[in-house]
Amino acid sequence: MTFSPAPGAAPVTRMLLAQTAFETRLLLRNGEQLLLTAVIPALLLGLLAAVPVFDTDGYDRVDFLVPGILALAVMSTAFTSLAIATGYERRYGVLKRLAAAPLPRWSLLLSKALTMLVIEALQVLLVGGLGMALGWRPHGSVFAVVILVVAGTLAFAGLGLLMAGTLRAEATLAAANLVYLLLLVLGGAVIPLSQFPDGLQPVLAATPTGALAEGLRAVLADGAGVPWAAVGVLAAWAAAGMAAAARWFRWE
Repeated sequence: MTFSPAPGAAPVTRMLLAQTAFETRLLLRNGEQLLLTAVIPALLLGLLAAVPVFDTDGYDRVDFLVPGILALAVMSTAFTSLAIATGYERRYGVLKRLAAAPLPRWSLLLSKALTMLVIEALQVLLVGGLGMALGWRPHGSVFAVVILVVAGTLAFAGLGLLMAGTLRAEATLAAANLVYLLLLVLGGAVIPLSQFPDGLQPVLAATPTGALAEGLRAVLADGAGVPWAAVGVLAAWAAAGMAAAARWFRWE
């Protein structure tokens, strides 16, 4: 007997695209996640561009702020939002059920990565468009920016998955927001690292936010090529975070 349509799982590519579209819609419908990924970065850019709160190391204020806000936007999506959403999916048993579905586990994680890249593309359009409206004119290579954003996404995602896979959902919510606030202030996104004590500056520059913000600033404000030192820092964080997440992540 021939069944129509044929029984069985759909091709992995189709399942991956369907899961990515679902994850994207889910994220865009979540008010808290939308606040983190879109509203806060845009508000910070507008407010800090209008109010001269601190010195910007000789840069035009908007030229200094836009790369840092882009770094903050990547962190909000690839770390904070991912950690919180995955933590609660784990708590409510969603991950356990998805892990038993025909979609392979690696495809499930890849769909989350693709979702982050889609959201980050929208964030770049939003922040970049607002920056241009405020007088920002980007320099440098698009390729260099893409390399930095992908490396930063992997670095933050590894840390977000590690947190979501090892802590309770409530602890993940608190810890992810705390880290977000700390790196917002200390990561060089909105306050120049030169404003901090000399001994602390190398430490802050070695954080994922510090490396991404300084790397994007070197490209977009100074017109530099690929800042391989910043990429190396982000790659090290990505390797360590992903390895730790693979080792200790719990699906239930």
